[in-house]
Amino acid sequence: MVYRKMEYMTEPVKHTPGHMYFQPPGTWVQCALESRDLLALCLKKIKAPLSKVRLVDASFVWTEPHSKRLKVKLTIQKEDNVVCLSPKLAQSLGNMNQICVCIRVTSVIHLIDPNTLQVADIDGNTFWSHPFNSLCHPKQLEEFIVMECSIVRDIKRNAGAGMISKKHTLGEVWVQKTSEMNTDKQYFCRTHLGHLLNPGDLVLGFDLVNCNLNDEYVNKMKSDRVPDVVLIKKSYDRTKRQRRRNWKLKELARDKENMDTDDERQYQDFLEDLEEDEAIRKNVNIYRDSAIPVESDTDDEGAPRISLAEMLEDLHISQDATGGEGESMMT
Repeated sequence: MVYRKMEYMTEPVKHTPGHMYFQPPGTWVQCALESRDLLALCLKKIKAPLSKVRLVDASFVWTEPHSKRLKVKLTIQKEDNVVCLSPKLAQSLGNMNQICVCIRVTSVIHLIDPNTLQVADIDGNTFWSHPFNSLCHPKQLEEFIVMECSIVRDIKRNAGAGMISKKHTLGEVWVQKTSEMNTDKQYFCRTHLGHLLNPGDLVLGFDLVNCNLNDEYVNKMKSDRVPDVVLIKKSYDRTKRQRRRNWKLKELARDKENMDTDDERQYQDFLEDLEEDEAIRKNVNIYRDSAIPVESDTDDEGAPRISLAEMLEDLHISQDATGGEGESMMT
């Protein structure tokens, strides 16, 4: 829940529903209660904090009719990434390796050990007692091509080991950067993506050998305990995915003029996260896009897709919360 001070005139303009709200630096604008325009104005008041996270959804929370306070509920998602746990925390989680992949952030942080498939959920109290940082920025993701891939059938488990993921398969792979195809440099690593990868596939990952890891826990680890490469997700043709995407989200009109390529990349990353992870999309309303024809599964090249059964029909709300003519909160 987010609270920010909003200045407004208590008397609405004659014959027009709603109040006049102050829009810095010196303008008063008229907005109907719970309208799209008022929601956009509220979001501008908290624009700075939102620059560090990905906004998934925004909506008003009901307040008393005569209340002078507006409440806005935000749903945000942070970038899934590579982290390094403290030795004490790793041990308490069933002797996990310190280098883990953050596969999802909800009310807890979901981690997986790419060397063993061991998983753990970190709640707020645990995180603040044993904080850890991302080792790399999402912009440091590099594209690799899979040269060899084999499934690890016999997973050795240490005494006291925690739960193992049943949604992933442990694999051992040799990969090469697509930017280094004119060399013979290859990297070996274990990965939780063994069920998805085959020779010739493209995959995104972090090169830990050639990046500057300024982390207190990594600096104290033995070099043979730090992997050369950590693979994050399989890479698909983004252009084809966008063209075949037969669903959409309801969203506030985006400011195209002020949106840079990184903003668009992050938005497309989020749409792909929704397609690839059912747990992420279960609390997000996904609408059928009637403008895009339904393709058969046989036409797909393997990229995850959202089933029609998970989609809602796109409806237009003809009245706003005041009872007058209105428009959809989201577009």
